[in-house]
Amino acid sequence: MIPFVREWKPKNNPVRAFGRMIIRAVLCSMILSIGTGTAPAETKKRIQLGAVEEVAILPWGVILPARIDTGAATSSLDARNLKVQGKFVEFSVPEQFGTQRIRLPILKWVTVKTSETREKRPVVMLELCIGSKRIETQVNLNDRSNVKYPLLIGRNTLMHGFAVACDESYCAKPSCPGILSK
Repeated sequence: MIPFVREWKPKNNPVRAFGRMIIRAVLCSMILSIGTGTAPAETKKRIQLGAVEEVAILPWGVILPARIDTGAATSSLDARNLKVQGKFVEFSVPEQFGTQRIRLPILKWVTVKTSETREKRPVVMLELCIGSKRIETQVNLNDRSNVKYPLLIGRNTLMHGFAVACDESYCAKPSCPGILSK
């Protein structure tokens, strides 16, 4: 009889560990929803977004069109005339959306890989109004004048209770208190 020979695979394979983690999370979610007889509360509060939405930057009330991108890990804002001053960054939003000059503390710097290059960008914390939700999220700043939408909403922001319907647009106008919609 030939003994069974097993192929050796490293135990600390990050891809396999991530897969196991996802499976455990899904199973736990299913067990919790079955155990209580209802769906998790968070799914009831999800706001549906389309591929493009209007988003307000608070407290300035600047309303910008945003591309909702589930493929992007982080959100990115079009920052013109960007000036770094110590631990702060100062920038303007694109002129067609107002002449607001914004000054915020830099949380960190990230290196972003694009199809053409690698760039170091400052990351700030912004409060956004998306639909009826006010959320604080990290946003990297970059000159996005060569793209159609001045704001890109990535997964780091979408994980705050949003669902995306890619075949729709403008599903959730900003409606937080103090915001005047166009």
